[in-house]
Amino acid sequence: MKYDVWRFLGVLFLSGLIGTVTDHFSLCIIIGLSFFLWWQYREFSKILLWLKKRKEVSSPSQSGIVDETCREIDYLRDRNKSRKLKLSGYLRRFQEGTAALPDAVIILGAHSEIEWANAKAQEYIGVLWPKDAGLRLSNLARYPKLINYLNASESELDKGLQIISPVDNKLVLEIRISPYGDTQKLLVARDITAISRTNQMRKDFIANASHELRTPLTVISGYLEGFVDDDQCPQEWLGYIQQMRSQSTRMQRLIEDLMQLSGLETDPTKKEHNVLAIPDMLSAITNEARSLSGFMEHYITLQADKSLFLKANQQEIYSIFSNLVFNAVQYTPEHGRIELDWYEDESGAHFSVRDNGLGIAPEHIPRLTERFYRINAGRSREKGGTGLGLAIVKHALARYDGSLFVDSDLNKGSLFRCDLPKAHVIRADNSVKKSLSA
Repeated sequence: MKYDVWRFLGVLFLSGLIGTVTDHFSLCIIIGLSFFLWWQYREFSKILLWLKKRKEVSSPSQSGIVDETCREIDYLRDRNKSRKLKLSGYLRRFQEGTAALPDAVIILGAHSEIEWANAKAQEYIGVLWPKDAGLRLSNLARYPKLINYLNASESELDKGLQIISPVDNKLVLEIRISPYGDTQKLLVARDITAISRTNQMRKDFIANASHELRTPLTVISGYLEGFVDDDQCPQEWLGYIQQMRSQSTRMQRLIEDLMQLSGLETDPTKKEHNVLAIPDMLSAITNEARSLSGFMEHYITLQADKSLFLKANQQEIYSIFSNLVFNAVQYTPEHGRIELDWYEDESGAHFSVRDNGLGIAPEHIPRLTERFYRINAGRSREKGGTGLGLAIVKHALARYDGSLFVDSDLNKGSLFRCDLPKAHVIRADNSVKKSLSA
């Protein structure tokens, strides 16, 4: 930098000296400065030429700002080259690592075009890298469920997708897509064939075992009832027989719940849907709940939108709502308050059950819909619960793309809410109500 200052001062001094001698001071200063600017322009033009044709032209060697600029450019180039080599190494190791994964990995662009894929992607989904680079995944894997999943919202992407492999119908895949970067997506396809087969075997076993147990249990219950009605039955037997009847009734409820849950899991076909007068159904459930409450004397209230109906299967909807209400009755202390509410908002229809009972600790809430999960096993059995009610609610709601929301505070109470999408909501006018009553 100092060299350029001395050059500038030298040109200025020489121009001023010549101007003083020739009596044209201003003109000589202007000519000198113009020469200095032209010379600087020529040096920077050499830098530009060197940048464009670095392999053919050597860098300018003029000391001063030109030389310092060239040195800085060389330093930045070397640093960027080192960084590129490092990034290339990271990328190579990433590709080697993902290639060794047992899962298919595909990187998708903003429009689901394929930017990279590992070897398993061909085996599971039929994507061959690099041959299929730039092609849209929806054009290669023509699978409606997968195409819909690619275009789903982030909340839907979190749920994942299970499909039969488009390449091999013997494979069951679990697809998960995670957005990253600005517009890219990472698709991971995992082989869950063994897990799916094991789950199916478990479901079949439960369904078959429940069915086989039902008949002998009915026979046993019939004989026990006969003993109670028999006047010749010894009085000292009655206490034992009543206990056996109570346990056989509990087993019957358990078998019925198992069969219902098994049917929801194993039967993919949706049952016949009809327009249901939900306010009337809830009124009947409320009366049943008051009878079940008995000496507990719960204060049960119902607020229901009289014109809010559903197009659904009556048995499934009744099971959903009654399980939630009867659970509240069983687990709310005597003289407790239970509030039922049936309403609609912009997201769909909702049925909520709120109580002021014992509440549920936060660590238990995520597991409430698991089969046979009990917070207090002894108390649940004492109340006659099977541990399957909320599992039934969850699976029945899934048939309507609905969900169960749970909120609870210990010693303050709980809120259980069923959320049903607008697609199943019917606003009933007088003609609909008359057709239902007829």
